[in-house]
Order: sequence, then C-alpha cells, then structure tokens
Amino acid sequence: MSNYIAQDSYTVPGKYWTMLDNGKIRCDLCPRYCKLQENQRGLCFVRARKNDEMVLTTYGRSSGFCVDPIEKKPLNHFLPGTPILSFGTAGCNLTCKFCQNWDISKSREIDTLADQASPELIAKVAHELGCSSVAFTYNDPVIFLEYAVDVAKACHELGIKTVAVTAGEICEEPRREFFAHMDAANVDLKAFTQRFYKEICTGDLQTVLDTLVYLKHHTNVWIETTTLLIPGENDSAQEIDEMTSWVVENLGCDVPMHFTAFHPDWKMLDKPSTPPQTLSMARKIAIKNGVRYAYTGNVHDKKGGSTLCHNCGESLIVRDWYVLHEWNLQQGNCNKCGTKCAGVFEDKPGDWGSKRLPVRLKDFVL
Repeated sequence: MSNYIAQDSYTVPGKYWTMLDNGKIRCDLCPRYCKLQENQRGLCFVRARKNDEMVLTTYGRSSGFCVDPIEKKPLNHFLPGTPILSFGTAGCNLTCKFCQNWDISKSREIDTLADQASPELIAKVAHELGCSSVAFTYNDPVIFLEYAVDVAKACHELGIKTVAVTAGEICEEPRREFFAHMDAANVDLKAFTQRFYKEICTGDLQTVLDTLVYLKHHTNVWIETTTLLIPGENDSAQEIDEMTSWVVENLGCDVPMHFTAFHPDWKMLDKPSTPPQTLSMARKIAIKNGVRYAYTGNVHDKKGGSTLCHNCGESLIVRDWYVLHEWNLQQGNCNKCGTKCAGVFEDKPGDWGSKRLPVRLKDFVL
C-alpha cells in the first residue's frame, strides 16, 4: 500500500533534503539545490519546507488523465500500438522558454488539480481501461518522485508497466530510486550545448547526459530520446552531428532518437516553426552516425515515423502519425532476415491507433 494519507490532504513528507548550518533546508532532489526557509517552495513549486522538513504538496492530485497512443510519448519501440494512461501534476524544475505544456508545468494553481487520485485507483483505472502502461508526463515526474514511485508500485502489482517522460534533471541518489520503478523512459535531450540549457532552460546538460548513461548501463529501463529542434537555437548540422555521435558512442546504436518540430509557444513566440527539411536533415545525420532508429515528429512524415530493419532495410513498422499500417515483426525479429529489432515488443501490435480518451477518475471507485 502507498502512503496516501487522507482523502482531503495532499501533503506528504518528501525525501532527499539536508538541514544546513544556516538554518535553511537544501533540496537534494535535483541539481538546482533550492535552499528554503520555513513555508517557502522550491522553483518546482510542489516541493516545500513545512515544520522544518521537506514535503511534497501534490501527492494524490493530478492535472488530468487521458488514454493516449504510446507513440505520443513518444515511444516507438515499447509496446507499439498500445494505449497508455497518461497524467501529470503541476510545476517543473526547469524554466524552458519554449514549454509546450506551460499551462501545466508552470501552473501555480494547485487547487485546480483533480481531486483524489490515489496510486491504487490509478492502477485500477488503467487495468479496467485495458491500458498496458501508465505514463508520468505533461510535467516532469521527478519533482513528484514519492507519488510516482507509489503509483508505479501499485501498477506493477496489476501487471501494468510504467513510463517516465522526463528531462532527466535529477541527482544521483534519487535517480536510482526513481528509475528503479520505471519500465521505460523518454528523456528529453533538449540540445547539446550548455549555453542552451543555461540560457533557455536554466538546466544542466551534463546532468541529463549522466542520467542517460546511468539508464543505459545500470538499469533495464527501455530508453528513447526526444529533441525539439528550434530554428537558430539547437538545429545546426554541427550540433546534431555532435549529439548523435555522442549517443552512439555512449549509449549505443539501438537507442531510438526522435527529432520533433517546434511551434511558437509560452515565452518563445519570436521563433518560426521548424521546417520539415530540418527534421529530415537531423534524421539523416543521425543515421549517418550510426543511429539505427531515428524518427521525425510533430509533422506528417510517414517515412520519418516508420521503423526499418537496420540489416536488410525491410519495413518493420509503418506508421502514419500514431496509426500502425504494417507490422513485419515476429517476436521482435525482422520477418525477412530474422535480425532482432531493439525494443520491447508483444507478439502482436496494439490497435489503439490515434484515439485520445479523456478520463475522470471520479467515475471509478476502488
């Protein structure tokens, strides 16, 4: 059972903090290391100091639930075609100027969150709706680690897998605990320069790279990466070349990479949308550097969204947006040459397609 404490109370003790000599509490969850006085919140807004300890203020509350295609996370090599129950809370530990979920991640209106979403109820709803997995998404789940871990435990008891959609900005010790309960992750590799991370996201590139290396070499978590290409900021051929070369050298050639189109949003309205040719260029560079599975996203690109056998070139999974049109895999192997395709596959693909199903948890009971 989880530590969900009461129907109308959403504050629970938080982990990973240190009491400093000057009387402040330092949050050790992420490399921002917020230092808090009594009743002060961290930048993420959901972790706060109360009664001389760290607390999580959004345990058991969500910004909403929706059943999505798993390809929307995006994950192309983890249970393709299956439905995934997605939810988030509020707040974020980054300040990305281009945030496309800013109404959630930048939210300071805790009272607008949906009521009573206990870990056990979330798992039960996912099971009843036939979802193969639950996604922690919309805002970064590392900031609600305690809640996410409890939800993951409840899901695993019912045979439901868990997915983290994260920017990877998390310290070493909490990183180990958080990902010990995840089955798959899409890590947002926002750029490949510290300038971008510092000036546009107030984050740290090396922390994200450390997270990726940890996931690949010290866990069984299936990982894919996503990079939103923003004109004039992180879309140069040189940067993409350096990024994809690093991925192959440090993570291997089997980690799928998604290059997705930017649309003006939040505080970055002065940039144009990403041209489709930029995404195609990034995909070609990735493949040239040895990335076996490189994809384009946020645009209609059937070729860029499909999976090919890296050995013989056979079309293994043909995708049009989130709809699967061809499936030429048998037990994860190419039907033509027998070469294994990296990923987590069932014998048959799911048939959820592109449907989106909003869910109200209050319609379900434990």
